[in-house]
Amino acid sequence: MYSIFIGSLLLSLLHAVIPNHWLPVLAIGKKDNWTLQEITKVTFLSGLAHALSTIVIGIILGLLGLQLAKQIEYFTHFIAPAVLILLGIFFIYQHHRHKHFHLHKTPRPTLPKNKIILALVVAMFLSPCMEIEAYFLLAGAYGLWAVISIAALYLTISVSGMVLWVRLAYKGILKLNWHTLEHKSGIITGWTLVITGIISFFIS
Repeated sequence: MYSIFIGSLLLSLLHAVIPNHWLPVLAIGKKDNWTLQEITKVTFLSGLAHALSTIVIGIILGLLGLQLAKQIEYFTHFIAPAVLILLGIFFIYQHHRHKHFHLHKTPRPTLPKNKIILALVVAMFLSPCMEIEAYFLLAGAYGLWAVISIAALYLTISVSGMVLWVRLAYKGILKLNWHTLEHKSGIITGWTLVITGIISFFIS
């Protein structure tokens, strides 16, 4: 169980750092002269929408995992860890096809501010984080409390992390190579899933 929490923690932290989750808000806000408070608010709303849609799917998968654990004797020991490993391999294989966000390619918005904000929130809601869903499935084998714990962990770290990063970037305190970080996020995610799956296989 500890491996699931550690893996979820790592992916939640990575999820908050990935620039395509908050950099578009920063880019639009900078070009439209939004204040730091406005950018922070929109980032929070977008991140919250993104996290909630992820959690809804996660809870469904968690309940599925709970039922599978009851009906299939080897689910916790073999099937669930295998799912993590296979997903990890998939993300490692697919990382080079990931679409990257480029700040200089962001067009200047022509819509009213409220419509821009609505579009950002809806877009984030409709793009849940599928990488962490496997952890919800695996957590379901340990009970609903584990699923809720993963959801709370993911929600707290993802949303607060996005808000923190966007504020630091706005103030110019945070200066990293975002393109390189985003490009390697698929590999980091994949290996996190693979390692968690291997650990779960031996200690579950």
